[in-house]
Amino acid sequence: MKRERLDKVLANMGLGTRKEVKALVKQKLIEVDGVVATDPGMHVIPEEQTILVEGEPLNYKRWIYVMLNKPPGVISATEDPRHETVVDLLPIEWADKVHPVGRLDIDTEGLLLLTNDGQLSHSLLSPKKKVDKEYYAKIRGQVTQHHVDEFAKGVTLDDGYHTMPAKLEILSSGEESEIKVTIMEGKFHQVKRMFAAFGLEVTYLKRLRMGTLLLDESLELGDFRELTEEELAGLRGE
Repeated sequence: MKRERLDKVLANMGLGTRKEVKALVKQKLIEVDGVVATDPGMHVIPEEQTILVEGEPLNYKRWIYVMLNKPPGVISATEDPRHETVVDLLPIEWADKVHPVGRLDIDTEGLLLLTNDGQLSHSLLSPKKKVDKEYYAKIRGQVTQHHVDEFAKGVTLDDGYHTMPAKLEILSSGEESEIKVTIMEGKFHQVKRMFAAFGLEVTYLKRLRMGTLLLDESLELGDFRELTEEELAGLRGE
C-alpha cells in the first residue's frame, strides 16, 4: 500500500484545503491509530490505519466508481460556466475527484460512468479496445432492413468519416421508429449523425450499456450509485 501525507489524504476526502486540514491538526481534532496527530505532513496508509476526524472514522477510498443515470439538460463535463454538469449531481467528496468516462450529448439520457481511475477510463475509451456501447432511440421516420444492412457495413458521416460496423435492431417501424443500436466508437453526435446520413432524425436517445456495464433501471434520472465489485470486475475483464 502507498504511504501518503495526512493532509493530502484528508483534503482529497473533501475535508477542506491543505490549510484548513492543518488547522484541524493544530486543534488536535485528528487521530491516527488512537494517537493525536501533531504533524499534518506525517505519512499514513489510509487503507490500513484508523483515522478519526473529530472522533468520526474516515471512510477512505482511493478509487471511486459511480454509475449515473444522466438526465437531459446536463452536460458531461467537470465544470461549465453556463450549464449544470454531471459532477454537480454528486456529493462534494466525489465531485471534486471524478471525471466522466466519455461523453453523452446534453439531451441524451442514460448510463454514464464517473471515476478517478484514469487507467480504467483509458481502457474503456481506447479505440483499440473496441468497447461497445448500446443505445435505445426513437427515430422520426421509418427504419427498415436497408438501414440495418447499411449500419452493419459502417456509415459515412457528414464530414466524410466512415464509422466502424454497428449493430442496428428494429423494435418498431413506422412514422416514428424505435431501435437499439450498438457502436464501438464515440464520435461527436455519432448516433444522431449516422441516422442523419439517411435523412432520419433521432428524437430521443438513451445509453443502456457500456461494455459489460448495464444501466441500473432502478435509478431515476439524476440518481447514482457506486459500482458493485461484480460490475467493476466485468469492466476490467476479470
